[in-house]
Amino acid sequence: MLWLLLGLVVVGLILGPQWWVRRVLDKYHRVPEDFPGTGGELARHLLDRYGLDKVKVEATRQGDHYDPSSKTVRLTEDKLNGRTLTAITTAAHEVGHAIQDFSDYPPFRWRTRLVGLAQGAEKIGSFLLFAVPLLAAVTRAPGAGALMFLAAISTIGVGLVVQLVTLPVEWNASFGKALPILADGEYIDEKQLPAARRILRACALTYVAASAAGLLNFWRWMQVLRR
Repeated sequence: MLWLLLGLVVVGLILGPQWWVRRVLDKYHRVPEDFPGTGGELARHLLDRYGLDKVKVEATRQGDHYDPSSKTVRLTEDKLNGRTLTAITTAAHEVGHAIQDFSDYPPFRWRTRLVGLAQGAEKIGSFLLFAVPLLAAVTRAPGAGALMFLAAISTIGVGLVVQLVTLPVEWNASFGKALPILADGEYIDEKQLPAARRILRACALTYVAASAAGLLNFWRWMQVLRR
């Protein structure tokens, strides 16, 4: 019974952030507000206002994000064309990342470099996860377990570190950029500010939720490799 309760607590700590983020974003995305434009239109307006007219705004199916390599703010269709508080606030958050990029915000630069490192590590790790079992079966090499451990670290551990390092960047995009823009520019009413803060907190903590899920996956791998 004790182990069952402990397991439930661990699962709650891991899945809880994801549930909370989805709940907050969905709550303020149900009913359109009386905004003069959509999330996509606000993103375009803010980018032009801050002299980032070369940054594009596009639709995506891969989640709201700013792509520093192509200089593009990408929003899901419902945010791009939506007039809800979630759509407007999320658009401002992603524009915040574009501002970080063009203002040479150091943590954003570090995060971008780490993402490149993580992508390379994941490719190496994926190759090792595929190749090591075959190599071990053919050669019965004693170091196969160590290579599998390295593969797990490469594919999961590096990405987990990147997600954790990302939090300060996300927090700044939410509360150092997006919230002042929305409040000082009067893009939202004062009565909407508390809800906007919750949405921006959810935007910033999206990567924490992903990190928690990644941590569970990493722990599973460690259990497999210990056998």
